[in-house]
Amino acid sequence: MGWNSWDCFGTTVTEEEVMANAEFMAANLMEFGWDTVVIDIDWSDPTARSHGYNDAAPLTLDTWGRLVPDPGRFPSAAGGAGFRPIAERLHAMGLRLGLHTMRGIPRRAVELDLPIAGTDWRASQVADPANVCEWNPHMLGLDHAHPGARAYYDSVLALYAEWGVDFIKCDDMLWPYQAADIEAFSGAIENVDREMQLSLSPGRDLSLARLDHLREHATMWRICDDLWDLWEDVEANFARFARWAPHAGPDGWPDGDMLPLGRVGIRAERGEPRDDNLTPVERTTLMTLWVIARSPLMIGGDLPSSDPQTIALFTNAEVMDAVQGVRISRELFREGDLVLWGADGPAGDRFAAAFNLGAGPATVTLDVQNLAFPVGEPGVIRELWTGAEVPQQAVTAQSDAARGVAPGSKAIRVHLDSHGAALLRWTPGEISPPQAR
Repeated sequence: MGWNSWDCFGTTVTEEEVMANAEFMAANLMEFGWDTVVIDIDWSDPTARSHGYNDAAPLTLDTWGRLVPDPGRFPSAAGGAGFRPIAERLHAMGLRLGLHTMRGIPRRAVELDLPIAGTDWRASQVADPANVCEWNPHMLGLDHAHPGARAYYDSVLALYAEWGVDFIKCDDMLWPYQAADIEAFSGAIENVDREMQLSLSPGRDLSLARLDHLREHATMWRICDDLWDLWEDVEANFARFARWAPHAGPDGWPDGDMLPLGRVGIRAERGEPRDDNLTPVERTTLMTLWVIARSPLMIGGDLPSSDPQTIALFTNAEVMDAVQGVRISRELFREGDLVLWGADGPAGDRFAAAFNLGAGPATVTLDVQNLAFPVGEPGVIRELWTGAEVPQQAVTAQSDAARGVAPGSKAIRVHLDSHGAALLRWTPGEISPPQAR
């Protein structure tokens, strides 16, 4: 759970902007579980611009061909300090530092034929010009038949560990699937004396057949291409999460991409400065799906300039409690515009989510058994976004709730706006709801 600079600042984020978001997170979000600040792509390019990448960019490198921060945008990196000063400031606030990096070795390091730290090899000997990124011009692939390729990754991860990095988003790993790079990069993490979490991107056309390999080598992995503030992007992830969410857990986390919520597009790859294009209902639906599917949660909007209603999505105590409690998520039902999800919870609790993908509002009657809630046990159902208790109705043949529900069952009625959602929690017994933290 954290914040990533990509959606709002694209390739041009500055140290000042990173720290402003970190300070906002520490003051307002950290108590709800948000703790990671990720500096996304192109932090080494002094010529970085909005809406794209520069060919032949003069990336800032150290003696060993490793990317280092552009001191123009990250003044504390001057004099070889790298990201260590930012990491120390984040750690002092109780936060963690994440960095974006790319598969391979910088073209500029190969052009300069820089040495690889700790070896007699040079960049030109380990590069693979035939395996390059399709959308970013800055890197060449690595020839993993040469031992210097692994040595280069070892040197990069040693540098990140020296800086105090906690989380790495490594891009251009999954489309096409780069098994040798994934293994070498994760092996390099294992070689350093620092715990670092590994996130793999971008996830387009990722097959479930890769699950075991992903679990072995990564903390989390994207299951889609970049997700933007469009309803069609959100809706497309329903099917992907249905496929991947049953496999989410401590062995690895399928990632539906960042939450493009709040003030986005400030200097991003796509679009002009704006508040996100989703409706308030669609924002809640996005959050509901990501929570019930157990996706990592990375906010994409600029936190200090996002509206309070959006920030409230990230500080809802009952929903954030559910983030930590959801277990064994799965899609239970999909027919027409209605989608139902269920999940286990702690201490016998159960979770469910109801979604209306349709263009108009709907009021639905739901058999509690169809939500995987226990039958014959006393319990309270609450809608977590509103905090309201949802009454359960004993169904008889004559009741107006009987449509689609067998007599003798218990049912609830839920109103769902167009593209709306309800996030439900069944708790055994008669207990008070969680208190705001």
